[in-house]
Amino acid sequence: MSDSLPFEIHKSSIERGEDEVVKIPVGQLPSGNPIRIEAHVFRAVTPGPSLLVMAGIHGDEINGVEIVRRALELGRFKELQKGSIVAIPLVNVYGFVNRSREVPDGKDINRSFPGSSRGSLASRLAHALAKKVLPSIDLIIDYHTGGGNLYNYPQVRYSKGDERSQELAKVFGAPFSVAKAPIPKSFRKIALEQGKPALIFEGGESQRYDAASIEYGLAGLNRLLSYLEMVPGPSEGQPYLRQHFSHQSWVRSPKAGLFLWEKSSGTQVEKGEVLGWINDPYGSKECKEVKASHNGFIIGHSNAAVVNQGDALFHIAYAS
Repeated sequence: MSDSLPFEIHKSSIERGEDEVVKIPVGQLPSGNPIRIEAHVFRAVTPGPSLLVMAGIHGDEINGVEIVRRALELGRFKELQKGSIVAIPLVNVYGFVNRSREVPDGKDINRSFPGSSRGSLASRLAHALAKKVLPSIDLIIDYHTGGGNLYNYPQVRYSKGDERSQELAKVFGAPFSVAKAPIPKSFRKIALEQGKPALIFEGGESQRYDAASIEYGLAGLNRLLSYLEMVPGPSEGQPYLRQHFSHQSWVRSPKAGLFLWEKSSGTQVEKGEVLGWINDPYGSKECKEVKASHNGFIIGHSNAAVVNQGDALFHIAYAS
């Protein structure tokens, strides 16, 4: 466990039984306004696991920000009876303000790890998380939504072959759990290399609140905290149908045109079933059917009305 004494985040040493907001400087905008990561640190008197709960690494993914914000507002972390929690509601402040996934140079923070203190803003933010936060952490929950026009049905992703991550994914209890290899240079990748399990919660669409995704994300966090005995009370039950998948595949647009979906995320489908259509904008050509590639469940779909050939339309998860 990393729940040592003292517990250090950036230049702050937080003792057991203390709470503190640590502001980690990262850079500044041309206007001179500072860019920093605001980490809420909670420590119980009794030693235990140290959990990082974070969101907003992509600035336009709002549901995760709301989940962590709501957990802070409800005082859930104040009930801590064992271990430590570091809660970061918003990593990418620039992207949040500008409703953007990336930072000014167009780079994705979650493709920039382990980063550099002398690199671009994306690299500096990645470096701050990797070097000033991660060393004190044992477990991670990272909240996301679908990017662009993609909607993701509430799901948790974990690293394939990592038994501890799979165990925690089951406890989290999202409607869908998906075993997936981590993306190169992602936060989950460097955490896995250090033997630290990380769960990625995906729910909803960028720049939009999705009430169901927020409730699932918050409920999963509460279940995990109870399971780890970090907060009082038994672990909550799992009243909804849970599905686990070890494979996933994208169904892509067979042609450019206007896209209408017939089946949406959360729906069980069969191979060859019609999921939607691509129409010619001029009405002079016959529509093209979009069909399921596998038997399984749709875990994500595109809400884009105008698509190009090869665009991702449906994300289908299946067992084998």
